Amino acid sequence: MIKTMSLIFLLLTVNANELYPAGSGTTSDLSVQAFSHPMKSVRGQDRRDFVVGNSFFQTVWVTSPSSTPLRDGLGPIYNATSCAACHFKDGRGRGLPEVDGRTDISLLFRIRVKDAQGNITPHPEYGGQFQPFGLSGVEGEGESRVSFSKVTGKFADGTSYELQKPNYVFSKLTQGQFSNNTILSPRVGPQMIGLGLLENIREADILKNVDPNDKDGNGISGRANFVYSEILKTKVIGRFGWKAGKPSLIEQNAAAFNGDIGITTNIFPEEECSYVQSDCISKMTAIDLEDDLLNKVTKYTQLLAVPVRRIDNPEASKRGQNNFHQIGCQSCHTPSYTTGNSSEYAVLNNQKIYPYTDMLLHDMGKELADHDEVLANEGEATTYEWRTPPLWGLGMIETVNGHTRYLHDGRARNLEEAILWHGGEAKLVKEKYLKLSKLEREDLVKFLKSL
Repeated sequence: MIKTMSLIFLLLTVNANELYPAGSGTTSDLSVQAFSHPMKSVRGQDRRDFVVGNSFFQTVWVTSPSSTPLRDGLGPIYNATSCAACHFKDGRGRGLPEVDGRTDISLLFRIRVKDAQGNITPHPEYGGQFQPFGLSGVEGEGESRVSFSKVTGKFADGTSYELQKPNYVFSKLTQGQFSNNTILSPRVGPQMIGLGLLENIREADILKNVDPNDKDGNGISGRANFVYSEILKTKVIGRFGWKAGKPSLIEQNAAAFNGDIGITTNIFPEEECSYVQSDCISKMTAIDLEDDLLNKVTKYTQLLAVPVRRIDNPEASKRGQNNFHQIGCQSCHTPSYTTGNSSEYAVLNNQKIYPYTDMLLHDMGKELADHDEVLANEGEATTYEWRTPPLWGLGMIETVNGHTRYLHDGRARNLEEAILWHGGEAKLVKEKYLKLSKLEREDLVKFLKSL
């Protein structure tokens, strides 16, 4: 009886649909495996392909040639030996250590340089991504470490807070020191859930929130990142990656295989060896991952489910949701969409979903920027801009991954710190958060943890 009454109360305080963020594909598992399930109703050949895709997502890749040719092709230089190394249990990487020291394997760095004419290009000696490891006989590119400095502030009620600002230091650099015109962009491995649903949001539904000149005067000026598609051979809207730099999951996966593990595909057939890395060039391989297996890995990433909401205290969560809207978080973290009907998988079509993202780029301010200057950095994204990350599954990160690190490099040690790092277009929203009472702040965080 008590359980029934609790459910009725929960449904009265929370929209019943919101309990199932991924619509009919939502998983009810809230264990450490919560991010690793296929959408409900995935059956037959699709489920078998999901299992095969999972095995190649988890597999440790080895040097080519080997006795397991389907699983070789690692390197010659790389960041990790498997997808799961950065997306452990399909969740988030932690990015940074607790104290000064080497960065976590789940944190990589994109590298760009600005030339004398102001053009932004991959680094001539290091390529587009810093890769610390190499095969036998091939030098990795160096080591990355972090030291933290303190950023302090106060809430309106006088309560103090302290953030950790990461300062990155590179050593043992095999291709020479980075010049002053080098742009380094840290990226932590994000969680993998619900990506097929994000891919199936109608482009028109994303573009209707674009407001580059802030005509509505709310201080928010999101814009889409139009990027070149290697498959379509034209510019299309970007959806995936921290700067929405990839248009589709198959291109995102192929790029990650290539840049992170050194696995080549028909989409990205060239290794990440720069012209000065002769040892790397000498061990380049041909196509490592054939289309069929890349498609199965992509199917796996498209069909990973989102866990059901967890609401321990419905009243507090509802108050927190009201606070979320009152201070304007939903201006970028758009709560819901109905997906399109163009997917080959029925479970991704016409679903009412609650990802809490607008899929657009926003200027998040100097503190989170890749560089002091506002420069082009990925597609049409700048060093100051980041795609609004989806919030679903936030509260399960600790259960799945054993940490509560957030933002693009994991600098935020908890959800409140993630809010306090917001700047740029989100500065006014943060200032409103600072003025909330302690109970109002706690309620808002409880709401976020329920997503």
